Amino acid sequence: MFHVVFFISLLTLSNSFYLPGMAPTQYCTKTDRETAHLDEKSCPTNISLYVNALNSDESVLAYEYRKFDFCQYNGSKSSPTENLGQVMFGERIRPSPYVLKFRETVRCREVCLKTYKNNGDSKKKLNFLQRGAMLDYRQHWIIDNMPVTWCYEVEGEQKPYCATGFPMGCYVDKNQNQNGACVAYANLVEKDTHYVFNHVTIVITYHNGSISGYSGNRLLSAKIFPESIGHAKTGPLTCLPDKEGSLLDPQKLKLDGGELTIRYSYSVLFVENNTHTWSTRWDYILDSMPHTSIQWFSIVNSIVIVLFLSGMLAMILMRTLHKDLARYNQESAEDVQEEFGWKLVHGDVFRPPSCGMLLSVCLGSGVQIAMIAMVTIFFGGLGFLSPANRGAFLTTSLVLFVFLGSPAGFISARIYKMFGGEKWKSNMLFTAFLMPGIAFGLFFFLNLILWGEGSSSAVPFTTLLALLFMWFGISVPLTFVGSYLGFKRRVIENPVRTNQIPRQIPEQVVYTRAPFAILMGGILPFGCIFIQCYFIFSSIWSHQIFYMFGFMLLILIILAVTCSETAILLCYFHLCGEDYHWWWRSFLTTGSTAFYLFLYSLYYMHTQLRLEGTASHMLFFGYTLLIVMFFFLFTGTIGFFASFWFVRKVYSVVKID
Repeated sequence: MFHVVFFISLLTLSNSFYLPGMAPTQYCTKTDRETAHLDEKSCPTNISLYVNALNSDESVLAYEYRKFDFCQYNGSKSSPTENLGQVMFGERIRPSPYVLKFRETVRCREVCLKTYKNNGDSKKKLNFLQRGAMLDYRQHWIIDNMPVTWCYEVEGEQKPYCATGFPMGCYVDKNQNQNGACVAYANLVEKDTHYVFNHVTIVITYHNGSISGYSGNRLLSAKIFPESIGHAKTGPLTCLPDKEGSLLDPQKLKLDGGELTIRYSYSVLFVENNTHTWSTRWDYILDSMPHTSIQWFSIVNSIVIVLFLSGMLAMILMRTLHKDLARYNQESAEDVQEEFGWKLVHGDVFRPPSCGMLLSVCLGSGVQIAMIAMVTIFFGGLGFLSPANRGAFLTTSLVLFVFLGSPAGFISARIYKMFGGEKWKSNMLFTAFLMPGIAFGLFFFLNLILWGEGSSSAVPFTTLLALLFMWFGISVPLTFVGSYLGFKRRVIENPVRTNQIPRQIPEQVVYTRAPFAILMGGILPFGCIFIQCYFIFSSIWSHQIFYMFGFMLLILIILAVTCSETAILLCYFHLCGEDYHWWWRSFLTTGSTAFYLFLYSLYYMHTQLRLEGTASHMLFFGYTLLIVMFFFLFTGTIGFFASFWFVRKVYSVVKID
């Protein structure tokens, strides 16, 4: 009960403050700044608007803002420095040409004018805009380190849904089917036509406070309302509906007479709101996502599974196993010899498995991944990896992976030495290069696809060199140090001796044979997390914000407990059937949870995504394989060490004649 209360308090804590070490920016008007005798740096009047890469639910490929030939910034302002996680995620934050000044209302101001003709380069740019509108690519803007949100009503929901991106355009096909926000122009659109949202209205909400004798203001939100307006090629702009309140004709992405002119414009409004504070300004985004009730349902579902497994495990340990131990430890040797079951394999239960080198390497990498997951999600629950700190989650994971090479080498060396292995140099090299090498090789292949497609998600060559330096310069030496320390330690002594001649394993029934038992072992652990998988995949593929690290940490612990109990139960049943090949089976039993994760990813792709193109499908399957591989090592390692502890504990209390 204490643990449940503790994690609920963590969940509450993660929503109670913004981010440790981050200070708000105080904005003021030019008059207020002159009155208080402050400079632009301490009290800025200009509000910077940054643009980020565009992405779509129908394509894994993300593209930079400038790729779509929107209005570009030509000033001297530099782009914000991106951390490693942002670069890996494909974020490309750049200054924008939109000019915003605090509390300065803008009514239909032109940004730029774009002209397209039916020739080579111009035609390519127009086709790319049309493709982006067809695939519903979304723009992501940033103001005061806050995402500019697009809020709209959702049928059946009381609150509007606030998305962190807004559509760049929309498309109406030949059957009058509409995508994106074309629904608002239902009576104005034409068949088989692309439209671009060339006008935006930005509504900025601010909190008015008193600081140092002047009115210090903090921005609370920035909401955007995209519109498609067919401005005249010349003359004054008209951005408001007509006198009857009807919408203006939308802007087509179609050459008319061999030429197309698009005028981009924007409006800015400021709204004062003193009922909310700066520290809670993310709440309106996070609260609009109806996830909390579903998360609690997921936790209750997982706890029921854990209680069921705990009950079975308690029954076996306290009743069946206790009676077996009492009977086997009696003084009559004749009675002991007549018994069958798990005690008869005491001379083979610690016989080294085949491919012990590979198993030890997998366990070392699994421990490394488990430590990364626990530490990263724990700090996420404390608020250090909040959505405001972009790229922090992946950056933290990569740094931890590099510096946790020592535990991987140490565990791998200890297990391999216990198996009687003598090729300690090979074990050291495999631990340092096998799993990281597979992951990097697959990642590099996917990056080649991104390079070929011109996507912003393609990691630059310099970043790849930095990753290689972190791997070879830091992770590999630390892995060698861990392996050296592991081999220097005394070998792990097992509680019973191993016979020289292996015992013959009797014929097993169908449900205790390896393939069936391994596949069945992954069902219950996956049942604990399958609801959580939806939110994780939505964060990765549908570009939604994932912020419920408190729930995630609790689910991760429940998953570890479930994997442990499942592995122990199945290990006991196999030993009762006189099958002593439990080393690999305990690893694969819970590791098979990754197989069901892969099946769920296929289901998610089929039901939630509408991927177009071979490149998007290849990228989806490639990144999914990376996730499945890491999850396989994580769950398999938990199952192995749970079974290892159980087997050693049981056979250490048995009297062996």
